[in-house]
Amino acid sequence: MRVLVIEDEPRLREALVDSLHQAGFVCVEAGSAAEAQFCIDNYPCDLILLDLGLPDGEGLSLLRRWRDHGVDLPIIILTARADWRDKVSGLEAGADDYVTKPFRTEEMVARVKAALRRVRGRATDCSDFACGVTIDFDARRVWVKKQELSLTSFEFNLLSQLAQSPGSVRSKSDLSEHLYDADEDRDSNVLEVLVGRLRKKFAAVMPEIVIETVRGSGYRFALETKAK
Repeated sequence: MRVLVIEDEPRLREALVDSLHQAGFVCVEAGSAAEAQFCIDNYPCDLILLDLGLPDGEGLSLLRRWRDHGVDLPIIILTARADWRDKVSGLEAGADDYVTKPFRTEEMVARVKAALRRVRGRATDCSDFACGVTIDFDARRVWVKKQELSLTSFEFNLLSQLAQSPGSVRSKSDLSEHLYDADEDRDSNVLEVLVGRLRKKFAAVMPEIVIETVRGSGYRFALETKAK
């Protein structure tokens, strides 16, 4: 999952990005309204953290513009403005959450996870799939027939991206965009290597195909979510 962090205070932005990285997210960073708009136009993201007081514009204006143009990502406002009227204005403009400074980065990461759960329509971050596969997206753990698989951070991130939309084909470029920070170099072969590793680890426990290759299109998570 990729988070766009819009915050003009470098130390706070760095602290947020570090905490998000530790939680398994990848990030795009912006310190101004212009940079934020560039990121929205050029990088696919899953959630936005938006500071209202930017040096070249008002975060609330950005929020309204994005909603007017159909940007439907969850957006969490982070600001020093604690008056209830400001909170109402932010939420009515289309924010999904409103957090006042100062705050602990751990709380912000928890709010990010909660917002993403709401988008995915789940009360918890744990999903059961066919053939005895369970994925805890929050704890970043995977079990197959009650046996836990040991996955690297990149392996889990790839599996998580595919398992968020079982049955849907995800292109290699789309997956890569959600696996790396915006300024990180990408080896074109890494994705294939990660898919190969995941297949081997699943095959050691179960014979069913978990990740399908769709020729010319990308990859698909082949297991269906179990009915609750």
